[in-house]
Amino acid sequence: MNTTHSTSGTGDHAVAATRISDTRVSATRISDTQWHAVEDDRVVGRGDASRRPDGRLFISVDAWHDAVFDRIADAMLTDLPTPLYTVVDETDHDSRSAWERAGFAAARREWGYLVPTDPQATGLGSLRPPSGVTIVPAGEAEEGPLRALDRVIRDEVEAAAGWWTMPAEVLPRPAGTTVIDPSKYAVARHFDQYVGLVRVAPLTRQPRIGLIAVRADSHRRGIARALLAHALGSLHRSGTASAWAEVSESNAAATALFESVGARRAAGTLELVRR
Repeated sequence: MNTTHSTSGTGDHAVAATRISDTRVSATRISDTQWHAVEDDRVVGRGDASRRPDGRLFISVDAWHDAVFDRIADAMLTDLPTPLYTVVDETDHDSRSAWERAGFAAARREWGYLVPTDPQATGLGSLRPPSGVTIVPAGEAEEGPLRALDRVIRDEVEAAAGWWTMPAEVLPRPAGTTVIDPSKYAVARHFDQYVGLVRVAPLTRQPRIGLIAVRADSHRRGIARALLAHALGSLHRSGTASAWAEVSESNAAATALFESVGARRAAGTLELVRR
């Protein structure tokens, strides 16, 4: 998504921007999820829509001029039901202004953290799980109980803050499926019951801690911290220096957990909504 106003430079995008005429730009829906803006039979911008597993509809616009952005946004808003959501980098003031022109307003902020894995940096080297709790490494958890735990946690979050407050998960899922790849989950087991989990996506550039959660009846026992210590320790032993995590600004407990292990706030995104 880009709403650059500059007409300087020698690249194709800059040339296109100087030639855009508001009166000659038209936007058309070309599929259920895609829109094109056209000027003189030339595609000058694109819009996309995608529905996330929680049911919310997110849209994006890729355009190099306000006139193009506005035409695509207008077409999408005409064709799609509200509420509609989009995400922008909090430092991208042009994009935020463009969406605000289309009637969107900030709904939540999400922080991106760079998390060290070295126990000397995190202070987690000597940490042990609480009494009666063992950590089942990623790939070793029983799939049935893992899926049941995931469902309990999701239901608890939905009944409290709402799942929309959690880091975005955009992978497509069959209806009712919440665990795509069980091998990515490590689990906290209290005697014979699964009570917490952490999921690490082993991305090539930077592993991502996608979720760390504990059942409500097991909160405040140090289980989340033990899960994080296990995940970061495993990454450190594999030669990974840091991981990435995303935390909602409103999630004080998660923010405190990551900052207590030396995580550094490195980015921020704004989720905007039009109701």
